[in-house]
Amino acid sequence: MIPITYSAEVTEARANGAAIVALESTIITHGMPFPQNIELARQVEQDIRDAGAVPATMAVMEGTLHIGLDDDQLSKLAQAKGVAKLSRADMAACIATGGTGATTVAATMIAAQIAGIHVFATGGIGGVHKGAEDSFDISADLMELAQTAVTVVAAGAKAILDVAKTLEVLETQGVPVIAYGQDAFPAFWSRGSKLKAPLRMDNAAQIAAAHRMRGELGLTGGQLVANPIPAEAEIPSAELAPIIATAQADSERAGITGKAVTPYLLQRIFELTEGRSLEANIALVRNNARLAAEIALELGKKA
Repeated sequence: MIPITYSAEVTEARANGAAIVALESTIITHGMPFPQNIELARQVEQDIRDAGAVPATMAVMEGTLHIGLDDDQLSKLAQAKGVAKLSRADMAACIATGGTGATTVAATMIAAQIAGIHVFATGGIGGVHKGAEDSFDISADLMELAQTAVTVVAAGAKAILDVAKTLEVLETQGVPVIAYGQDAFPAFWSRGSKLKAPLRMDNAAQIAAAHRMRGELGLTGGQLVANPIPAEAEIPSAELAPIIATAQADSERAGITGKAVTPYLLQRIFELTEGRSLEANIALVRNNARLAAEIALELGKKA
C-alpha cells in the first residue's frame, strides 16, 4: 500500500468535488533560492484559489507521498537541505526507504494520477538537452506525458533545451502539444519562437474537451498546453540566446551532468541576467497556474 496523505484543503476539495490543480515541488527545492521559493509557492497556490480551484503541491516527506502541503510543510521544504529530485525512476525508492524528495514534472504527474487530479501547472517541462545525440540526455517528462493522463500547463519547454528535438520526441510519443492563444510554440522566458506548435486552442473549454475526448477514445497519456509568458514579463529570445550559450559553455567546462545540469544552467542564467530570469520565471508560473485552474474548473463541469 502506498503511504499517502492528503492535506486538509485537498481532502475537503475531493469530498466536495471541487476543481484541483497539481503543483510540483522541485521549483521550491531546486528552482530558486529561499525566501523567493516559499514566497512563490504561496503566491501560486493563492492564484489557484483566487481562480476558484484548490492547489495540491506534491512532495515525498519522510517516506510519505503528500498530495497537498500545509503552510508549515511548505516552509519546511523550502528550507530543507539535500532534498532528492524525484522522477519516475527514483520516486518509489525514495518512498520505500523513508526519504524526502521534491517532485519533477514526471513525478508530479504520477502523484496527480494516483490522486485523481487531471490538471497540473508548472513552469516549463524538461526535454531534449542540446548535444543529446551524443549524451542521450532526454528528460523523463516527455515519456511521462505519453503515458500518464494529466493535462500539463507550461510555458513551453525550458529555453536551455533543444526545443525542436523536444517537439519531435513529443510527436513521436503521440503527445498533443497545444499552444494557447497563438500559433507559435512559446520559448519559456520568451513568448514566441520560430517553431510552430502542432495545435492551437484559444480557451480553457476547448482544452478540457480535448482532455475528456482522449479518455473517451481510450488514448493513453496527457496533453501539453504551452502557455506564453505575459508580454510585460518576457525576455526576448534574441537577448537570451547568447546568455544561454554562455551558461551552457560554463556547464560543460565545469563537467556538470545528469540531474545537476538544469539547476546549474538556471542559476547561471539568473546571474547573467542580473535576476531578470527569476522575475520572468515567477510571472510565467503564476500565469500557468491561473490557466490550469480555468481548465480544471471546465473539466469539473462535466465530471
